[in-house]
Amino acid sequence: LAFRIRHSKDFFAGLIFIAVGVIAVIVGRDYSLGTTTRMGPGYFPALLGWLLAILGAIILFRSIWFDGPGIGHVGYRPLALILIAMLAFAALLETAGLVVAVSALIVIGCLASTESRMREIGPLVIALTVVALGLFVYGLGLPLKIWPVG
Repeated sequence: LAFRIRHSKDFFAGLIFIAVGVIAVIVGRDYSLGTTTRMGPGYFPALLGWLLAILGAIILFRSIWFDGPGIGHVGYRPLALILIAMLAFAALLETAGLVVAVSALIVIGCLASTESRMREIGPLVIALTVVALGLFVYGLGLPLKIWPVG
């Protein structure tokens, strides 16, 4: 059975979604699933993993039937800056706290775009830090360090 990829962006996006979904299911398989009314720690990762893999399969199959643009130029600088932003967040979260980690993530991530303006980054840092604190620390009660000291 031969097929032609008509929309390479969707094809590779579908492959990435499938891979991330399968990895989530594999990583979460050691946790108990529980039931729908009494979810275990593995329920949510398994559900999201399967949904992501199914969505990836749909997108991948669409790439065979519908025409679309090719991949085009890959911007390595923005790609590297986004990766650095995520690594900085992971490295700073436990040592420097949530406020510093979120701030670094946003500032470095904004440098990846030529459309970012310095006057927009400050309010974005404040707003997303407040959202992260409200959601993760106060809403979900996660034991995250907030500041570098303390």
